[in-house]
Amino acid sequence: MNDQQTNKSWGGRFTESTDAFVAAFTASVEFDRRMYRQDIAGSIAHARMLTRIGVLTEADCAAIIAGLTEIRAEIERSDFEWSVALEDVHMNIEARLTERIGAAGKRLHTGRSRNDQVATDIRLYLRDAIDAIGMELKRLQGGLVALAAQEAATIMPGFTHLQVAQPVTFGHHLLAWFEMLKRDGARLADCRKRVNIMPLGAAALAGTSYPLDRDYTAQLLGFDAPTANSLDAVSDRDFAIEFAAAAAILLTHLSRMSEELVLWSSAQFDFIDLPDRFCTGSSIMPQKKNPDVPELVRGKVGRVNGHLIALLTLMKSQPLAYNKDNQEDKEPLFDTVDTVLGCLRVFADMVPALRPKREIMLQAARRGFATATDLADYLVCKGLPFRDAHEVVGKAVRLGVETGRDLAEMSLAELQHFSPLIENDVFDVLSLEGSVAARNVLGGTAPARVRAAAAAAQQWLAETE
Repeated sequence: MNDQQTNKSWGGRFTESTDAFVAAFTASVEFDRRMYRQDIAGSIAHARMLTRIGVLTEADCAAIIAGLTEIRAEIERSDFEWSVALEDVHMNIEARLTERIGAAGKRLHTGRSRNDQVATDIRLYLRDAIDAIGMELKRLQGGLVALAAQEAATIMPGFTHLQVAQPVTFGHHLLAWFEMLKRDGARLADCRKRVNIMPLGAAALAGTSYPLDRDYTAQLLGFDAPTANSLDAVSDRDFAIEFAAAAAILLTHLSRMSEELVLWSSAQFDFIDLPDRFCTGSSIMPQKKNPDVPELVRGKVGRVNGHLIALLTLMKSQPLAYNKDNQEDKEPLFDTVDTVLGCLRVFADMVPALRPKREIMLQAARRGFATATDLADYLVCKGLPFRDAHEVVGKAVRLGVETGRDLAEMSLAELQHFSPLIENDVFDVLSLEGSVAARNVLGGTAPARVRAAAAAAQQWLAETE
């Protein structure tokens, strides 16, 4: 047996060494080594549990913990030599531990398999990632709420079918984004509950004959409980798929926001100014200021959607229990985490720096007969059935289209031509300010309601930190 063969933890069964290309092809250390902190934390907890049940001595446990702590420091100062021949993060760390402390390092793997070890590491990693994403999400929400409170009375057109529908306030629009992100946070928090179940102790697939105290290990690692079935424990990747699904929805929301930012920063809308640090120029057209950050975020949703489909496809035909296919779960999962964190970070930096062009927004809201519904509601309050009011306003709008005037620009006599119920007080509701102020209901766009909603959102953020 050659030296390459003896480097394998499982080499006793084999009579020839692994082909060099196959060794590289099947290795995962190039990407799974990012889980070194989680792997070391899991090993320390496992060692303490083995000591508690009498499988390891106190001396061995102390040597293992000291050795793993030193290895973690080596990795963090880039002094650790990673080996593809050792396949993955687990065997690299275990081999280095044995090299440092001798036989005690070989005893660490008692009562566990790489199957339950990697399942535990991924859950620990994803738990940390969800917490980090949650922090960036809250930072973005905080920026949205602060800007919404500041712009609670800034009038802009609200759209349906990308056509001017009714006037709203910019603050109200921003708080719609906040609500989308609030649901994203709730989904991630709920997903975290299913992530936070510990597979360690399931061993390869059937459990182990050692009297492991799995509840104790779970407590040490901050898990809510150990898994209930060893077969399911090592083969389950539902939690990763669920996270990818939540991430895809979150990125979809950021993509929708990005689309609006791209539109609003265009010359045709010109509603907002994006600071130069979030834009780039053109190599040939000197006048260009391209909204590259929202465009790129908008594009990344396809990447995350692809990872969700990849994970679903990965798991769809796997029999119980662990299969080598599952090595393919990490790269899409890791890239999803990186992509979500990056998009949230840049949005959290960018959103507070947005500068609305209030006068341009206001003038845009004056186009498109945004107060037509207000006139219909006015007539209903005067006793006209809504369907009749709808027809009356439609005729008034037609006159406005023909003469190039908004409803508020027509004379009282002209409006009374369509209905004698219209009186001079109609201009209170035909003004944009009157229109938004009239929507003073829970969830409405009235500035008073927007300020109250922003204050409630700020309180919620403070209470959920």
